[in-house]
Amino acid sequence: MGSITLKEVQSKKDLRCFIYLPEKIHRGESDWLPPILLDEWELFDKKKNKAFQYAETVLYLAYIGNKPVGRIMGIINRRYNEINKENHGRFCFMESYNDPEVVHALITQVEQWARSNGMEKLVGPLGFSDKDPQGFQIEGFEYPRLIVAPTNSPYLPGLIEKEGYVKKVDLVNYKIKVPSDLPQVYKNILTRVANSKDYKIVEFNAKKELKPYIIPALEVMNQTFVEIYGFVPLTDKEKADLAARYMMIIDPKFVKLVVAGGEVVAFAVGIPDIGPGIRAARGRLFPFGLLKIMRESKRTKNLLMMLGGVKKQYRGQGIDVLMAVKILESCIKQNMETIDVHLVLETNTRMRAECERVDGQIQKKYRIYQKNL
Repeated sequence: MGSITLKEVQSKKDLRCFIYLPEKIHRGESDWLPPILLDEWELFDKKKNKAFQYAETVLYLAYIGNKPVGRIMGIINRRYNEINKENHGRFCFMESYNDPEVVHALITQVEQWARSNGMEKLVGPLGFSDKDPQGFQIEGFEYPRLIVAPTNSPYLPGLIEKEGYVKKVDLVNYKIKVPSDLPQVYKNILTRVANSKDYKIVEFNAKKELKPYIIPALEVMNQTFVEIYGFVPLTDKEKADLAARYMMIIDPKFVKLVVAGGEVVAFAVGIPDIGPGIRAARGRLFPFGLLKIMRESKRTKNLLMMLGGVKKQYRGQGIDVLMAVKILESCIKQNMETIDVHLVLETNTRMRAECERVDGQIQKKYRIYQKNL
């Protein structure tokens, strides 16, 4: 085996190699779920991704001879560090063949970069915010992969641990079976909460009905997610970009809002699981990939819960349960069989209790690592 050389990504050709490398590394893995490649181009576009305005970044490719064998991104999220009074760098979007020397070369390079920029610790995998895939999957590889979740090979966690990285925090994925009828305890809660005059539930049948609520709902996310590790408040432009990113695959029947005093105070968003469609399209929307993805969105029996939040002053009043019941009602009406609630922080006891209330079972576990520099 030849020596390993590292190259910083600087040209469009380099970036193309960076973006397309994962599908080469995972070639032959029938269960691997590729990203939507168009989204990847926008994610790494400094003009389109506004996160580059408050983050310093670097991308590296590892080569053996002329063959690319690994990649990694380093991020210093100045906005997050200032808010949380930290000097932490991040590594993310790491891919490598099963080669400890490649992983060592990649992570060591990012450590040096972060250290030279005054960072005291490196954490990851963690992108610009918690809206990017977080951590390495460490358990549950026998279950189907999910979009917006890590899709790493099983060997990567062990290789990064050999580099001195230890657990920072774990996240879990719950699988919930949709009942044929609402449990009686939920019916009782629904009756009590739904009759409240203090707030009302808002449901949708068409995407055009959603538009007036998108920015207010994401502002609720800004206010409620500040307690979640890795979250960075979104600007209005970032809110619009996030909404546009998922509008194509959102089914309005699985979006629930709660309004009190004329303002949005809580929201929950689920989307049909389009993973098999993305896999069939190999992450490409054109010429026929989009059709495969949309077809899967209409026939899937699995719902992915993507986002949700309740303003702090409205917690403990049953609003979260109300939205959960409404999501379950919609699942029953649409003949959904299962719900995936993924990337739930192990410390998020409130969310975990809700999942376990409906007999949710943990299927996958993900880990964010840390190392002092």
